[in-house]
Amino acid sequence: MTFHPAEDRYDSMPYRRVGRSGLLLPAVSLGLWHNFGDDRSFGVQREILRRAFDLGVTHFDLANNYGPPYGSAETNFGRHLRDDFR
Repeated sequence: MTFHPAEDRYDSMPYRRVGRSGLLLPAVSLGLWHNFGDDRSFGVQREILRRAFDLGVTHFDLANNYGPPYGSAETNFGRHLRDDFR
């Protein structure tokens, strides 16, 4: 099933400027620490990410020790990026 993001996804989230850089980040970030490891269903991960993106979340917190096992959240998120968010 092809993901079609909400048309108003960028209107629903306030963005804030980071220092003097001009970089804008959403007011909410989604941390993938214990929710995106291999112990969670890939389908549930997909539902969480799609809903967050539809609500305007475009900042996702990852680290090489997120899982379990360590690093699996990064690997899984990479698959989601490739499949849904290209």
